[in-house]
Amino acid sequence: MSALEIRAAVRRGGFDLDLDLSLGRGVTGVFGPSGAGKSTLLHAIAGLLPADQMRVTLDGELLVEGERGQGPPAHERGVGLVFQDHRLFPHLTVERNLRFGASADRGVEFEEVVDLLELRDLLQRLPRGCSGGQRQRVAIGRALLAGPRLLLLDEPLSSLDRGLKRQVMPFLRRVHERFELPTLMVSHDLSDLLALSDELLLIEGGRAAGQGDLRTITTDQSAVELLAGSGLSFSLPGRMLRRDESGLGWVTLELRGGRAAPEVACAQVAAEEGDDVEVILGPAEIVLAVPPLDARLSLTNRLEGTVERVTRTTARCLVHVDCGLVAPVLAEVTERAVERLKLEPGTPVVALFKAQASRARALGSSRAPSAGHSGQPR
Repeated sequence: MSALEIRAAVRRGGFDLDLDLSLGRGVTGVFGPSGAGKSTLLHAIAGLLPADQMRVTLDGELLVEGERGQGPPAHERGVGLVFQDHRLFPHLTVERNLRFGASADRGVEFEEVVDLLELRDLLQRLPRGCSGGQRQRVAIGRALLAGPRLLLLDEPLSSLDRGLKRQVMPFLRRVHERFELPTLMVSHDLSDLLALSDELLLIEGGRAAGQGDLRTITTDQSAVELLAGSGLSFSLPGRMLRRDESGLGWVTLELRGGRAAPEVACAQVAAEEGDDVEVILGPAEIVLAVPPLDARLSLTNRLEGTVERVTRTTARCLVHVDCGLVAPVLAEVTERAVERLKLEPGTPVVALFKAQASRARALGSSRAPSAGHSGQPR
């Protein structure tokens, strides 16, 4: 049985949300087009929107139940919600914002949260004296101190620029690793969800349109259509090795079993040497070739593998390539290319891409955090 079961029916004007979900204990990334019902789902679970039907169970224990707009008030649901705009009290210090609504009987220690989110130097500041990333960390800390059993993140990174995202994302990982809270995270940025989530939930028109990890979800034609229209990307975990004199960052990718893979080069590198990173690519940026290759090709990065499957849609074919890495390489090609290269399960191929087509994003340093941290960024 899945750890988290959600039955949600919400009708607002002409919009109808109807979901029956079975999710794991990890982080579920909720993705879909604008107006699909992503934030409606989170706000209804949290008790901020009336629901025609709402039932949430965790490990078989009832967490929320209500019908026809009735149900436990928001503060009694055991649900923590973090908004994209922080919603801190502007007249209260960071410490008083953190302690607002804190639960002393749910086993979450104030000092531990402060150290985990690196907030100690901010405690006496007002929110206006904090950066956007710092305010978001305070909002996350406030939600944790309420002792929730389920954490909801509604676009927690959307108001941050790329630099601030890079600061906040490791903290989101620390929170999950330390507290192991089942989490629903809504984002319009698919690469953010893929970096932070254990599985994806696709919503379109108030209905579930797909569920699973990227390897699973991209075997469904309708899910691929939805993802491709929203900027489908994939990431390959690895470790930042060095920068060369030209500014390229060299990353060793992570093979299944933890062995080191051949190095790849990235032109956009937001990481330091030794950081755990992910190399982010779009399927349209991958060129597939059948060996043997001409050694004089200019493409910098080459990964050998075999075709795992081909998912056909109305406009494209998505080829899954198993290169022995933790995640598959996805390549978007035409039907003609599939036929000409005889791309079918088991076909040996080489996946090539330019350094300029990829970027490496830090997942957090592999070095130990400063004293007092309870969690390790991965």
